[in-house]
Amino acid sequence: MNMNTKSLAALLALLGAAASAHAVDAVAAKALAGKSACLACHAADKKLVGPSYKEVMTKHQGQADAVAKVAARIKSGGSGMYGPVPMPPQPNLKDDELKLLAEWVLAGAPDK
Repeated sequence: MNMNTKSLAALLALLGAAASAHAVDAVAAKALAGKSACLACHAADKKLVGPSYKEVMTKHQGQADAVAKVAARIKSGGSGMYGPVPMPPQPNLKDDELKLLAEWVLAGAPDK
């Protein structure tokens, strides 16, 4: 291995470690979404009653405060952002649960 190959390999290893440190627990998030009835109105890649999670992800892409915005929207509910049908509030979810759901949605609602 030459120096450039070693440097590239080290950089890729660091990036992989950083990505896994910030990875969303998709299994826990999907279970929470199911328990909270989110999946009755939302799907990962198609509009049901509400927007798809990928549509939400796209709308908030590049926003530094996207997790906080989406978490607040989950907690308070509302309508108008994606159409007239209101999303019921989830006031009983804890802050860490709201954050987990928001991160999962903003990641495109991965299965794993």
